[in-house]
Amino acid sequence: MAKLAADTSEIEKLVARLKAAQASPVLLNDVEVYAKAGRMLLEYPELFGTQAAIDHAFVVLGEGLERARQLLAGKPAWNTGQKRIEAYRSEIDGALQPYGVSLPANYDPTRPTKLYVWLHGRQNNTTEAEFIFNFLRPKPPGNAPVADQGQIQLDCFGRVNGAGWHWAGEADVFEAIAAVKKRYKIDDDRVILRGFSQGGEGAWHISLHHPDAFAAAEIGAGTVSRRAQQPGLLPFQLSTLRIWENISEWALNIYNLPLAGHDGEEDTGQLESSLRARAQLEKEGFPSEGEKDYLHSVGAPGLWMQSLKTGHGTSPLVRQRLDAFLKEWADKGRVTPDHLRFVTYTTRYNKDYWASVEGMSQHYERADLDAERRDSNSLYAIKTNNITRLNLREMDHARELRIDGQTLRVKASPTITLQKTVTGWKVAPRSGPAGLAKTHALQGPIDDAFLDPFLLVRPTGTAWNEEVNQQALRTMARFDRMWGKFFRGHPFVKDDKDVTPADLARYHVILFGDPGSNRLMARLIGRLPVKWTKDQVSLAGVDYPAKDHFPALIYPNPLNPAKYVVLNSGLTIDDRGYNGDYGMPQWGDYSVVKVKPGAEFPDLQAGGLFDETWQLHK
Repeated sequence: MAKLAADTSEIEKLVARLKAAQASPVLLNDVEVYAKAGRMLLEYPELFGTQAAIDHAFVVLGEGLERARQLLAGKPAWNTGQKRIEAYRSEIDGALQPYGVSLPANYDPTRPTKLYVWLHGRQNNTTEAEFIFNFLRPKPPGNAPVADQGQIQLDCFGRVNGAGWHWAGEADVFEAIAAVKKRYKIDDDRVILRGFSQGGEGAWHISLHHPDAFAAAEIGAGTVSRRAQQPGLLPFQLSTLRIWENISEWALNIYNLPLAGHDGEEDTGQLESSLRARAQLEKEGFPSEGEKDYLHSVGAPGLWMQSLKTGHGTSPLVRQRLDAFLKEWADKGRVTPDHLRFVTYTTRYNKDYWASVEGMSQHYERADLDAERRDSNSLYAIKTNNITRLNLREMDHARELRIDGQTLRVKASPTITLQKTVTGWKVAPRSGPAGLAKTHALQGPIDDAFLDPFLLVRPTGTAWNEEVNQQALRTMARFDRMWGKFFRGHPFVKDDKDVTPADLARYHVILFGDPGSNRLMARLIGRLPVKWTKDQVSLAGVDYPAKDHFPALIYPNPLNPAKYVVLNSGLTIDDRGYNGDYGMPQWGDYSVVKVKPGAEFPDLQAGGLFDETWQLHK
């Protein structure tokens, strides 16, 4: 530990000199990520799983020192090889995150190149140091490697496992892609997502929630959640499971996304992912044809493969078929379709090419969009279910919309917004509905706030009830520690007295304490749907003693309704959820919790979901 601290400190000293010398911020990230790797190992040494991991850490820190010296000399050499470790600084929490880049043998930096994005499988102890060490020293793979077809490959770190590539793990994929695009000439229409095992789970999640982001997706294995079958879950908890844990029910989104699902036929636990997705697509009206180990969906670009006599892996034959699939769709590239079929359960995941679902009749229930444009994009035929607000783009030639049995004559415009009223659909202002409404990235639950940049606000005043204040501080400390350990960064934190208007414009603010101890909470509490005095908490028509109860909730920030305010909660998932396959949101949009003396997490007393206008259910 002493040597680890000394090496880390030496890199940090060199980084300080580089900053003073105004070194390239991009290259400085590539150096400073090594200091971050050492600092995180010092903070969480329990992630050292073996002696080899300790040895690897010292090798990696030595490489970081060499990088710093090279940059000080003006001769960086790490960005000239075929395999490169680079880094970006995350918008979510400011933490440096590494990623790996592999260049093709015939790489031409002057020509746009296709990009394959790889999500690794479960690696619970793969710290930054282990990721860097193993990427630069690859072992012969157990499965046949993907063919070199002139693509750049991006290996995402995923913040270790990123709770199954969710929250910051999900954001890492898109932030790493953006970082690669800043350094290399990438063809935006030839980006393909790939993953296997837990990386397959992440690829199912990311591709089916973002069906227009990739030219294709190759997905191997991936666990299936059975949490909804467990006894004792509350109705609002079951509802929010439909965001992340029912991925097969999002399979209709394959209609606009070429997808190859596969696994070994003897891997019964994880082969189930592609079997379920294929079965759901068949229910949607797209039957499968072919042999058991090589099926295709009729009417949708789905391929379904099994590696015969194989467990958790990929046979050479299936790898060959997958390579052909990748080449076909990378060569074709992403093309904006004229016919969209899209399903969602939340406005967080709301976009498919030229259409966005901006409002729903009921969150966590299935919403469907079937939209087709004809006659040189002048005529649109649209069917909806559970959608109340719809944005349509690329409408420069539109003149007639036929939606749910109505006909609307419209004026051509780059974007047309439609709002459903009691009398039917009408063209609406793009600015959004009057008053509060659940819409994209402002729809909850509490855990939704941690997909975007957020700021923890620490109380500095005198609490109304010190037990409540101390419980809130323990909850905050736990969240900071768990986020650091499993998402590999620490949240932005400020004292309540130091929060600025610029902070309110940039961040979701996460307030801890009570209206006595937290001055920002005191400013807002009268404008939130909870009554909180020194003696009593009143929420959803029920009163609780304030000496040992307090609210945790998410709501559009009255000081900036484009961002959230959250009271007294980080992610509401349990400890296992941080490093497992899925993390279940436990507190909905709002909860009342009770102080649990000495514990980091209070006891849930009641919870629920706001309606579509952010009001309490009556």
